[in-house]
Amino acid sequence: MLQYVIRRIFLSIPVLLGILLVTFAIARLIPGDPCRAILGEKATQAVCDRFIQEKGLDRPIHEQFLIYMGEVLRGDFGNSIRFSLPVTRLLIERLPTTVELSLSALMVSLVFGIPLGVISAVKHNSAIDVLTMIWANIGVSVPVFLLGLLLAYVFSLLLKDTPFWLPPSGRISPGIPNDPFYKVWGLATPESGLLLAAYQFIGRLNILNALLTANWTLLRDAIKHLILPSLALGTIPMALIARMTRSAMLDVLGQDYVRTARAKGLRQRAVVMKHAFRNALLPLTTVIGLSLGSLLGGAVLTETIFGLSGVGRTLFEAITARDYGVVQAFTVVIAIFFVIINLLVDISYSYLDPRIRLN
Repeated sequence: MLQYVIRRIFLSIPVLLGILLVTFAIARLIPGDPCRAILGEKATQAVCDRFIQEKGLDRPIHEQFLIYMGEVLRGDFGNSIRFSLPVTRLLIERLPTTVELSLSALMVSLVFGIPLGVISAVKHNSAIDVLTMIWANIGVSVPVFLLGLLLAYVFSLLLKDTPFWLPPSGRISPGIPNDPFYKVWGLATPESGLLLAAYQFIGRLNILNALLTANWTLLRDAIKHLILPSLALGTIPMALIARMTRSAMLDVLGQDYVRTARAKGLRQRAVVMKHAFRNALLPLTTVIGLSLGSLLGGAVLTETIFGLSGVGRTLFEAITARDYGVVQAFTVVIAIFFVIINLLVDISYSYLDPRIRLN
């Protein structure tokens, strides 16, 4: 098992190097002038020449890439042209929003998608099965921006004077105390380095920080703000997970060992959950991993609609401004998340199927 994990980690290193190279090249192939995107169309050529020289954009491409690689290995992604801030600081500020939103959206899709898929497979060709698949097709087809606007309109405007009202934007309400855990615990805060970045990153995960500090007011408010964007973002993966669960369960329920379990007189619940569902988890695990990766990289519309400053929204603004440092850093971080998720999926395969461990 350990050898399998180590081998998968080493195989991920060339992938990460390729991601760095492709990201660097694509960022510089984006049409447009970064100087005029930042300083405006009326910027003179002399001003633009000085701007490009200050940012090191006049150097040869291979030299820029070597400098970029050295900075990345030191954990330094440079400074943002648009925001005039270190890119690492932007990551610490914006990434927790997207991580929290993506995980909550995935949780919504799992809580609703898996039970509906199992019920649909067990009740194959029944009215429940038909209604579930109709809902799944609608869920895949409805655009995120349309669903987000509808949810905000219904729960924030039509139901504003009812107990079902939900906030249409932001992460927490003004005035809610949100002291980071390391200050509440009285931990010694380092001045810089990875430990400080980890402290700040965890402290900006509102739900986790509320649990660590026992701040139940913050916890309720943060969850309340996450409901609408999580529903909007999680609808498509919810529908995909429901359909995949149904397909995998139907395939497993027709196997000989399931019929044998039924012939032995086992309860329907035991047959479905113990014998069928676990063996249907392999394809479902793949879909869950891909869904989480797509949620991390595709939350730009949801973040824009609900006023969340996350990775997707920041990356979109950086692309329009030709902010190479932010584009490269955020794309690399999302790609690293994909690699880690794929690694976890591979490890879960070896746990769910002993034959993979033996091979």
